[in-house]
Amino acid sequence: MPALSNPASGSATPLRPSPLHSTVSADDMADNKDNAQPVPTANAVQPPAVATQVPAPAMEKSPTADPVLHGLPEATQKELERIEKMFELDAAYLRRIVDQFVADFRKGLSKYGEPMAMIPTYVTGVPDGSETGTFLALDLGGTNLRVCEVTLQGNNKFTLRQQKYKVSTELKTGEAKALFDYMADSVDHFLTDRAIDAENEETLHLGFTFSFPVEQSALDKGLLLTWTKGFSAKNAVGNDVVKLLQDAFDRKHLHVKCTALVNDTVGTLMSRAYLSGSCLLGAIFGTGTNGAYVEDVNEIKKLSPEIRKELGPNVNKMIINGEWGAFDNARNVLPVTMFDNKLDRESINPRFQLFEKFISGMYQGEICRNLLLYLVDNGYLFNGYSTAQLNSHYGLDTSVMSDIETPAPDSIAESIDPTKLVPAVPLATSLTSTSVKPDPQPDHEWSRKVDECRDAIHAANMNSSAQSIQTRKVLIEQMGFQPSQVSDEDTEIVLWACRTVATRAARLSGCAVAAVMEQTKNVGNALDVGVDGSMVQFYPGFEDRLRAALRDLVGADAEKKVTIGMAKDGSGVGAALGALMAKKQADGKAAAQP
Repeated sequence: MPALSNPASGSATPLRPSPLHSTVSADDMADNKDNAQPVPTANAVQPPAVATQVPAPAMEKSPTADPVLHGLPEATQKELERIEKMFELDAAYLRRIVDQFVADFRKGLSKYGEPMAMIPTYVTGVPDGSETGTFLALDLGGTNLRVCEVTLQGNNKFTLRQQKYKVSTELKTGEAKALFDYMADSVDHFLTDRAIDAENEETLHLGFTFSFPVEQSALDKGLLLTWTKGFSAKNAVGNDVVKLLQDAFDRKHLHVKCTALVNDTVGTLMSRAYLSGSCLLGAIFGTGTNGAYVEDVNEIKKLSPEIRKELGPNVNKMIINGEWGAFDNARNVLPVTMFDNKLDRESINPRFQLFEKFISGMYQGEICRNLLLYLVDNGYLFNGYSTAQLNSHYGLDTSVMSDIETPAPDSIAESIDPTKLVPAVPLATSLTSTSVKPDPQPDHEWSRKVDECRDAIHAANMNSSAQSIQTRKVLIEQMGFQPSQVSDEDTEIVLWACRTVATRAARLSGCAVAAVMEQTKNVGNALDVGVDGSMVQFYPGFEDRLRAALRDLVGADAEKKVTIGMAKDGSGVGAALGALMAKKQADGKAAAQP
């Protein structure tokens, strides 16, 4: 199973925010030098001082309920059931969340400055896969700069050539002119290396993926609001980044024109649209989360009359960058648990990006770690022992959860001695008890059903044992536990915790998709959703759980009409497609001139 990674960098190590403070002191963690030291009795997770939690309504059957809970001591099972209720999201609760989502969409479309920003992108159409041509893309998002050449072949096919260039600390922190000159030099090197003449009379169109906060006022104009990710180049904040880049191209006399400033989520939508022929929503479910979708221009109330006039009467659609990671920062509907509270108050941005903290890969492991430490401190897990790794802030990566939930390979199941199995699922003794009285004559159908039941129970026990072995292996190899510290019950509880946390994340992700369907009046219509990110790509069962939430919200028939497909390289191919759409929009305006 590939490691969950930061989609911006491609690294298998996720971004990890630095804590402002921690409930577990540095001394507590420093004292725990050996892997077998007991955790301090002070709970790692403290209930919030103010009642900010939104209790989830009771359910007849929890969507996170799992057979691993069978066979645990009664007190342990009751405590896990109590905790599970904190994470439960039944259909009624999901409906409340979607209603709030749609309300926040409309607020953000009506005025600027809302937490759900609903940023107009000025991209007024999506490709359909028939387009042809060659476009460039420039992707600046962190340690590396990437230059791409995308050749659109039509028939929903394209080819991609790319090269990465290192961005030094000196460039990140020096003068903006030097940074943008380096970008132009990199594009020049890329074109020269591939024998592409950028000094002839034919202009090459380039899309720019710039993964920093900007205030965009046109498809090819965006003012930098602030630097992030270790960048602090001088004389850039407050300036138009497209103009800074274009000036650098012009200084080198390159016939390259930056025609589109594209967010990576918008790029995801356009990349998927080119591959599938259409796309309503592009969504990132990875280290972070965001969504961009196609909206009616008439619904974007905050557009000024001047902008509407410039768009013209024939433009009726525009892609909106939702920035939905900030959904419900006010905590009106999201089911905030004490484990979420601990994560939030120790984060670098307390009380911001709440939805992202509930569903993204950066945070799922930390929520699960908080839950496990609570169980350790209260005597339900690992006999009260922990490890330095588990005690460390962000010490349980979401990829560890993914490894634990990944179905055990056949090699593990084949190594199990069936005669030594301790049943995880109780044997169906009632099938052969005196309370079941078959006919005096042999009933082959009844015998067949008994055999099928026994086979199913045996298979369940085998699978449970194989998963337990795999979970134990992960805990020992990745979390620093000694074999003697991990019981079969412990593996069951850890697997339950991972499934509980991840299922909530997937079901909440389904709320975001359903909200877009409702906002655009597309419930029941055939539609395509382009997705990218490590959670949806690598986490076992993520899409299935998301779809289960969709069925609860829009019905089984409508859910079946939703196609969810991976988008290819939203920050690269998507940026080039942004340049394509910019050219189409410019050609359309020119044709409309008298």
